[in-house]
Amino acid sequence: MPEPGPLVEQLLAIMNSRLLDPLEILLADDPATGPSSDPDPVSELRGRCERAAESWAARLLGPNGTYAVASIIGALYPSDEVFDPPASWWQTPLGQVTLLRMGYPGREAVSYSLAGAMLGVTRQGVHDLVTRNKLARHPDGGVTVTSIRERIQLRGRST
Repeated sequence: MPEPGPLVEQLLAIMNSRLLDPLEILLADDPATGPSSDPDPVSELRGRCERAAESWAARLLGPNGTYAVASIIGALYPSDEVFDPPASWWQTPLGQVTLLRMGYPGREAVSYSLAGAMLGVTRQGVHDLVTRNKLARHPDGGVTVTSIRERIQLRGRST
């Protein structure tokens, strides 16, 4: 399981880029009317987001982490499309927590290259793990997400 510090940093970075930075742009002073006398609403929100990131990290790493993962993914990655982050995302703290808690939402299997990204090994490394029955091949191709989760959990217990 990832450490809380890097997870907090990642959550805060996502909140900054997806929520706070756009708000700062949208609520900036209008050059036509000049500076506003209102206090900067975004600076107060930044403090609240810092506290929220710490709280979310604790929930994600706590006993009810699966529900927390579903909530945070839905809030930070809203879309009408299927959740499909880039392969590199799975090595981030949030990606690793998601994988450990839920697997890949909506998928039973992934390609060898994506499995490699999730595990931090090459595609050939995944092939070797499948050949040695350390990962399960899915009947429709690729590797089962369940076997990837089990492999990561096993690796976490041995460290």
